[in-house]
Amino acid sequence: MAGPRHDSAEYRERDVVPVRRALVSVSDKAGLLDLAAALAESGVEIVSTGSTAQTIRDAGHAVTDVSSVTGFPESLDGRVKTLHPSVHAGLLADLRLEDHERQLGEMGIAPFELVVVNLYPFVETVASGAQGDEVVEQIDIGGPAMVRASAKNFANVAIVVSPASYGSVIEAVKNGGTTLVQRRELAARAFAHTAKYDTAVAAWFSEELLTDGYELPAHLTIQAERMATLRYGENSHQRAAIYTRQGGHGIAQAQQLQGKEMSYNNYVDADAALRAAFDMVKPAVAIIKHANPCGIAVTAPNALDPIASAHLRAHECDPVSAYGGVIAANGKVTLKMAENLQDIFTEVIVAPSYEPEALNLFSKKKNLRVLQLPQDWQQERMDVRLVSGGLLLQDADRFPDNIASVANDWQLVTGERPDDATMENLIFAWKACRAVKSNAIVLAKGSATVGIGMGQVNRVDSCRLAVERAGDRVVGSVAASDAFFPFADGPQVLIDAGVSAIVQPGGSVRDDEVIAAARAANVTMFFTGERHFFH
Repeated sequence: MAGPRHDSAEYRERDVVPVRRALVSVSDKAGLLDLAAALAESGVEIVSTGSTAQTIRDAGHAVTDVSSVTGFPESLDGRVKTLHPSVHAGLLADLRLEDHERQLGEMGIAPFELVVVNLYPFVETVASGAQGDEVVEQIDIGGPAMVRASAKNFANVAIVVSPASYGSVIEAVKNGGTTLVQRRELAARAFAHTAKYDTAVAAWFSEELLTDGYELPAHLTIQAERMATLRYGENSHQRAAIYTRQGGHGIAQAQQLQGKEMSYNNYVDADAALRAAFDMVKPAVAIIKHANPCGIAVTAPNALDPIASAHLRAHECDPVSAYGGVIAANGKVTLKMAENLQDIFTEVIVAPSYEPEALNLFSKKKNLRVLQLPQDWQQERMDVRLVSGGLLLQDADRFPDNIASVANDWQLVTGERPDDATMENLIFAWKACRAVKSNAIVLAKGSATVGIGMGQVNRVDSCRLAVERAGDRVVGSVAASDAFFPFADGPQVLIDAGVSAIVQPGGSVRDDEVIAAARAANVTMFFTGERHFFH
């Protein structure tokens, strides 16, 4: 039978609810003793569990153990403590209904007006590197059940899931009780809290399945919290905000050390810059405009300041386009690199760390946004992209850390195998083209880009664009293409301009024609057997 409607006469209005009995069970003990002291001073009975009860008792406050309420001992290594009708009836009884009040009396169960619960540190345990049963034991069962029961019954119960709310609750208890508005707000936070927690657990299981070689998950849950509302999106008429994902360790978690508020486009470009710079093993810098590289480079051999050297070499690729760019470095930014940037207008710089002298120099450029990556920053294992009505999920396109291993399986299809320096340059170009929007052509010398053709709708135009941007530097450079050449015309543009070696995936029905063009010019060509589209 359906219950009474909430607007029916059977419900009695309850705005301010005095707190006479509180259930307190927390993993995070921050602020606990201040809360317990305030509750004790107001004559509130405190019911508690395990270490929470002991902490409150050791501070000299009276505590009722939950086992004395349930008549059942805490058991199974603490897995079963509060999962009992004597607890949950006290949480769920709607005392606006006389019948609920009568039933509690008949069962000898006292209601709770305040519940303070925060959950086992599941996220922190996963972040620590723990695995298997150690993680499983941090999946809270009784905690979320109490939180959800109390939040559902917000008409009668105030549910607190964070020490940040203790101050307002203490004030309410002292002033005679919690208000309906306050309890509703607390309930909303509580449901968001359990949703976030369950999402973290589900994500861990999905990650475990991926690690174990299972298919991609049948169900995907993504939970994120708004970190900031941005001034606008890609264009001024678009609303925008940035959200942080629980367990995230990327650009959204970077600390802004100085500068104007980050924009939507700043975040997009900074993320693209990280993608390019951190593909490299040696000290490297990437300069990005509109999500495409203006230049990528690693340090010159024997450079006194490797990261400053990498920046100068990246900037030399296309100084005009670098104006107003976004820069990422894969190592500590030095004073020398900061000095290199003094006369170059830059929107954002992002790096793992900075020399204090570099930050001091940057402080003179008030509009420059300086971001420092979190210590646990790492490239994502999976890529997620929204499409209308759904989303796409794929393995992230990553290279192995060992730079030599990248070329181990390449097939030499024409020319002589080049010397080590040329091979290193080819590997650099191949890695760099992954960060360029398709169709992508990268020309490189000495592990620095000298010409980039990006985002064209045919590959031959990308070849022409890369050659045009390289100018005289194209002679003796190497080229990388993110996908196969469908015709020989693209490679011919590169060969005619003076490229000495080409690396590409291969796999075209006209591979023989492409190989013949390279052989005729005595140009070395490798097939990788793997493409790197980037859309």
